[in-house]
Amino acid sequence: MTIKGAIFDMDGLMIDTERLMMKAWRRAGEQMGFPIGEAVVKRTLGLNAENTKKVFAEVFAREEDFLACRQVRNQLLAQDIEANGLPVKAGLYQLLDFLKAGGYKIAVATSTARERATGYLKKVAVDGYFDAIICGDMIARGKPEPDIYLAAAGALGLAPQHCIALEDSPVGVLSAYRAGCRPIMVPDLIVPSPETWALLYAQVSSLEEVIPLLKGE
Repeated sequence: MTIKGAIFDMDGLMIDTERLMMKAWRRAGEQMGFPIGEAVVKRTLGLNAENTKKVFAEVFAREEDFLACRQVRNQLLAQDIEANGLPVKAGLYQLLDFLKAGGYKIAVATSTARERATGYLKKVAVDGYFDAIICGDMIARGKPEPDIYLAAAGALGLAPQHCIALEDSPVGVLSAYRAGCRPIMVPDLIVPSPETWALLYAQVSSLEEVIPLLKGE
């Protein structure tokens, strides 16, 4: 079946923000006296704010402690980005140029809230490539539910089965698969399990490797 569209996750897929996020959570926890390990943060990758809060309930007995620590994390993350910029994942611009030149419709489906997501996309100068941007605060149910990919495909005017979904997290892959898209995983901080492997249309090591896949479609 012909692929007509591409839907991109953002954090860890287009922009290398997940490593920055892990560092910011760790530093925020140290400042506020809460040990925040890498394993806990990894479980939040791909999740929206509400589902992230549920994961962190095992670290913070009180919601107000979580909210306060998240605020510190946000400040540390913003300071890091202001000082060092946003690192872009290899092959992003090449793939976007290829898709645009080929007449594919392109969307973003990110669990990140709209204000931050659009700011990040502008900062790395890719916002103009996308026909639709669907963010975590624009839908009722976050990943791994299919809602965000259904919304993105709908915004492109395409059936999900005509769209590849580019993801770095198992949660995102499951969301895309449930929506009926064709998930392509570019692993970042999490190695796919056999269960995730079974859902994939393909796995590649960089975004640029998606181009030959589409050329062979």
